[in-house]
Amino acid sequence: QVQLVESGGGPVQAGGSLRLSCAASGRIFQGNVMAWFRRVPTKEREFVAANSWTSNTIVYEDSVKGRFTISRDNTKNMVFLQMDNLKPEDTAEYYCASSTGPIGGSQYYSDVKEYTFWGQGTQVTVSS
Repeated sequence: QVQLVESGGGPVQAGGSLRLSCAASGRIFQGNVMAWFRRVPTKEREFVAANSWTSNTIVYEDSVKGRFTISRDNTKNMVFLQMDNLKPEDTAEYYCASSTGPIGGSQYYSDVKEYTFWGQGTQVTVSS
């Protein structure tokens, strides 16, 4: 089992920045893909960004490109999401997710079904 714990959320004004962190513990699957998703009430969980084990493959949802940066530190079993120029529409609960190994093709990185382990979430609220 893998335990994922997110931190770093909170209130912020539009145009501001936040850095989310996700700490993984337990069994770490070599070669896994780590991702961030977000969800607002009454909507499905939405893909935000994903990062392969070596960071050679990074995928972003279109609306966050140029504003968000995903990174990971495998020596510390952590993944990060740097969020800049935040907008009110970024308000959501943000979740960290882990696959159990490589995902066959970056086109699948945004698919929730590729991820087995999920954190409890951290709330980000952006005010205008």
